Amino acid sequence: MIDPSEYRRVMGHFATGVAVVTSCRDDGSPAGLTVSAVSALSLQPTLMMVALDRKSQTHAWIEQCGYFAVNVMEDGRGETLARRFAAGGQEEKFRGVAWHSQTTGAPVLDDALAWLDCRVQAALPGGDHTIFVGEVVAADTREGTPLVYYRGGFGRFVP
Repeated sequence: MIDPSEYRRVMGHFATGVAVVTSCRDDGSPAGLTVSAVSALSLQPTLMMVALDRKSQTHAWIEQCGYFAVNVMEDGRGETLARRFAAGGQEEKFRGVAWHSQTTGAPVLDDALAWLDCRVQAALPGGDHTIFVGEVVAADTREGTPLVYYRGGFGRFVP
């Protein structure tokens, strides 16, 4: 078995997009966290998957409410949002951040480059994470440049 720190070092060489996964707390207020473990899963039906640490507060709220939104971060302000949502304290994360809800009620960040609103279809064990599979019920995008994460740092994709 490979050492976890070596695994992290090696996987750091895989560039990923940066997303903020959002949901709602039991009192209806917004919750969210920054993730890189996000992927399209299926076209028919339209399914997304996100992997969340089982210890995160947002994990518990997605389990409870049964929906989430994937907000793809844009280069520029997206890094500030990604850093904010990577930190603790749910109340601070949304302070001054414009958002709206779509079909499920999950918060969609107004500054997202793209977003997908999902209803949980399955929750599968994945080590210290849970893999949430969500049916995409609404989605949209706008023009812009995605934020990427590589070897512990943020950057931009230049086509």
